[in-house]
Parts: sequence; structure tokens; C-alpha cells
Amino acid sequence: MEILYFQFGLYLLLMLGIGYVSMKRTNNNEDFLIGGRTLGPVTTAISAGASDMSSWLLLGLPGAVFAKGLIGGFWISLGLAAGAYINWLVVAARLRAMTERMNAVTLPKFISKRFDDNSGLLKIVSAVVILIFFTLYVASGLKGGTLLFAHSFGASEETALIITTFVVVSYTFLGGYLAVCWTDLIQGLLMLAALVFCCTMAFTAVSGSGVDITAIRPEAFSFSTSWITGASLCAWGFGYFGQPHILARFIGIDSVESVPKARRVGTSWMLICLVLASLIGLVGIGYNAIHPMEGIAGPNGNSERIFLALTTALFHPVFSGFILAAVLAAVMSTADSQLLVLTSALTEDLPFFEHTKDQTRAWISRFGVLGFALLAFLIASNDSGSILAMVGYAWGGFGAAFGPLIILSLLWRGMTRYGALAGMVTGAVTIVIVKNFVTIEGEYFYELLPGFLLATISIVSVSLVTEKPCDATLAEFDKAQALCRTQSNEDEFLPSSLDLAE
Repeated sequence: MEILYFQFGLYLLLMLGIGYVSMKRTNNNEDFLIGGRTLGPVTTAISAGASDMSSWLLLGLPGAVFAKGLIGGFWISLGLAAGAYINWLVVAARLRAMTERMNAVTLPKFISKRFDDNSGLLKIVSAVVILIFFTLYVASGLKGGTLLFAHSFGASEETALIITTFVVVSYTFLGGYLAVCWTDLIQGLLMLAALVFCCTMAFTAVSGSGVDITAIRPEAFSFSTSWITGASLCAWGFGYFGQPHILARFIGIDSVESVPKARRVGTSWMLICLVLASLIGLVGIGYNAIHPMEGIAGPNGNSERIFLALTTALFHPVFSGFILAAVLAAVMSTADSQLLVLTSALTEDLPFFEHTKDQTRAWISRFGVLGFALLAFLIASNDSGSILAMVGYAWGGFGAAFGPLIILSLLWRGMTRYGALAGMVTGAVTIVIVKNFVTIEGEYFYELLPGFLLATISIVSVSLVTEKPCDATLAEFDKAQALCRTQSNEDEFLPSSLDLAE
């Protein structure tokens, strides 16, 4: 146990050290929020992946496969991989070029400037959506950290939650975006290494035992499902287009030219991690048959602990501390990014601090991190749902409210501000209604599927019947598209605009 304490302490000191060094390079609020657009493709790509996957990768996905077989992980992984790749391919370069052209450092500010919304309504509505769903998202990350500390040190859930919140807040408070991205790079590599080692050791332990997983759980290798469940699981991929913490990486990358390399690195990292996490769930079924693990299976078990249980059982304490730190990395790499987006909505997108000096706003952003972390702490301490369920709610909210809006705002020059507003409201409201009031007996029905489709229909239909954008707005759109094409070194982007009866 002393070794475990030492390893965790060393890891946390490293994260805080990065936060302190990054603080020295943070001179204003733009540096705090997007790092001055200075980070290269590798750091940006792995940071985006690590902030995306979160504790869901090491806890939620292996747990879903362990409990339900490949059907619990294959379709959702397929949808996520496709969504992430298309997001890099279609959105990243365009968003980087447009936000630079429009001098926008946050998603709400981009939406407002893209549609020349002088009223500020679009910026306020989008900021409110971020504040609501991201607070829930941060709470899910803190819940993942709670599982880790409670399992590793035998601490109470209350103590574990306090430790997790303190760690995440500390370096995000100090260094902002630079600290978040550099720590995410380390954490992303640590997560990958942990998956490789755990999967290899578990497979070795099971393969020589004579245990046949197909005989224990024959349904575990089935991919067959109804079209409603399959489509709902794949619909997780729609969420990528609207995640502010991922889109912030596109805004903060050093140049449009870096996007193709970042896409290749990020997609490769993601595919490997998804495959390994799913395999850990499968191999866990065999290992549990040989050495039953308390608290994992059964009606009162928590399958999301399977990765932690395998790590404790298979590794010497010297190595298990390293592996468990990867789970903490998964938690922190998402929660820190989300806290940063939350505080950016507070200081950049709501009207309260628009006339405040920039250095002062940077400090307000720091204390905003503290406030939102406290709110997420309170939610996590009173929520009994699973990590996957909490992540799904927030992921769906952003995917429906912002996904269609971002794609069409980057591709369709004729989209209007009223279409953007209709899409945001329709998407967010659909998520809340379907999540709480709509169920299909015997089926998994993810609220993002109808939310994304209805938001898209709303944007197109309202844009076609409302006043067209002014010439200045259209000209700005065309210049940003031209900048994207000029800086891009690949000829793989979609046409600069869509023709929808403009």
C-alpha cells in the first residue's frame, strides 16, 4: 500500500508541476482558454482523444462488454470511431480557419460571430446549454475518480470524491489550456499503455487455463441486435460534432496544416484503445470464471470495476499503481477540459465580464473552475446512476444541441441565425424529453438519435423560410472557407458550401 501511495503522489506532483509551468506561460484569458493557438498536432490529437474517452474508456466500456458481451461495446465503438474520424475530416480544419478569421476563442462566440448576432441571444443560449450539460459531464468524471480511490485505498466514497475533485481542480486552476493539453498528452499515453499491459496479462492468464469463454457466455460474442438498438448505439458517433471540449482542441491547434497529421494520430490512438478496452471486458469473463472477483458480477456487482479488479489481481503492487494511475488520468483528462469550457462560457460568453480587463478575466476563469467543480461535486455525491448513463446524458445533450449546428454552419453559407437558434433549442429539449419520458420496451433507445435528426430538420426548415444572411456575413463565410482551402495540404475536404436552395 505504501508503494501505491508513493506512485500516486509522484504522479500527482508531476501534474501539478505541469500546471505551475503552464501558469508562467499564461499571460491573458485567451492563453488560459486556448493556449494562444500554439499546440502542435500530436499533443492536440492525443489531448482530444484523452479528454473524449474519460473514465468511460477504462471503466464504462470494459464493464459494458463484461456484463453484456460484445453487443455492449461493438456498435457503440463503431459509431464513436466513425464519428471521431468524420469530425476531424470535416469539422477540424474549417472550424480552426473560421475561428481564427472571426477572432473567436469559444464555441458560443464563434456561433454568435458566424451569424452576426448583435443581440447576443445565440451566445447566451449556447453558453447556458454548456453550463447545464457540462456540469453533469464533470460530475460523471468525478464519479469515475471516486470508484478508483474507493477501490484502491479502501476509502469511503465521500473521501474519494473529495480527493478526485481537489486533484483535477488544482492544475486546471493553475495552468488552464496549456496545462490541460500537456497533462492530457501524458495521460493519453498512460491510458494506452495501461490497456496494452492489462489486456496482455489477462489474456495470458486465461489462455493457458483451458477456460472457454464461448462456453461460459456464448452470447458474449454475438453482434446481433435489433435495428433500433444498433442504430441507437451507433448514434453515439453523432455526439462528436457538438462536444465543446473536443471542438476547443480544433480551435487551439497551431494551424490548419497540422489537422491531417492530428487526425491520423488521434484516430489511431482511439481505435487501439477501443479494441483493447473491449477485449479486457471479454477476457474478464474468462478470468472471473477461474478466479471469481468479489463485487464485480452478480445482481449486486458493479461490472464497471472489472478493469480495476483485473489490475489488482494480475499485477505486482509496483505496476498496479502505474495502471491505476491511468484510470485517474482518464478521469482527469476529461474533467479538466470540461471545467475549462465551463469557465470559458462564464467569462467569454455571458455578458457579465465583457468589459473586464483581460488579466482579471483570467483570474475570474480560474475561480470559475473552483465554482463549477464544487457544483459537479455536489451532483456526483447525490447521484446513484452509472458512469455510462451520466456520460450518455451529457454527450447526447451536446451532440443534439450543437452537432447539426456546427456541421451546417461550416458547410452551408445560407444557414440563418434563426435556424441556428431553432437547432440548439430543438436538440436540447428533445434530449431532455426523450431521456425522461420515452422508452421502447426491450430496446436500447438513445435520445441522441432523435435529437440529432430533429435538430437538423429544424435548422434546415427554419433557415429556408427566414431572412437570409446579409452580404457581409456571406462574404466572411467565403473568406474563411478560402483560408481553409489555402492552408490545407490535402485535397480531401468536402465542397466549401452546400447548396440548399440558397
